[in-house]
Amino acid sequence: EVQLVESGGGLVQAGGSLRLSCAASGFTFDDYAIGWFRQAPGKEREGASCISSSDGSTYCADSVKGRFTISSDKAKNTVYLQMNSLKPEDTAVYYCAAKEGVRPELAVEEYAYWGQGTQVTVSS
Repeated sequence: EVQLVESGGGLVQAGGSLRLSCAASGFTFDDYAIGWFRQAPGKEREGASCISSSDGSTYCADSVKGRFTISSDKAKNTVYLQMNSLKPEDTAVYYCAAKEGVRPELAVEEYAYWGQGTQVTVSS
């Protein structure tokens, strides 16, 4: 059974940092790409960043480039999202998701497996 468990969300002031973790199990880590998505109240779910577990190649949305960094630890089957210089508009529920295939991309419909989400709130 595929499981994705996020952790690390919380409340932070604007300009602060948080690191989210996504612990994956139930599938061969190297055969999947892992993405981080977010959904703010009243808005559609959007992609933030993703990584190919196979070769470590990454892709980031323009809205987070230069501020968010995605990485993975194959030994722990865990993907991280380091978020720096946080802004109030980054406030959302953050989800990690997995898709078969190693090409990193941020199309929501390509991801079959989703975690339960973790809340990130950035105060101004």
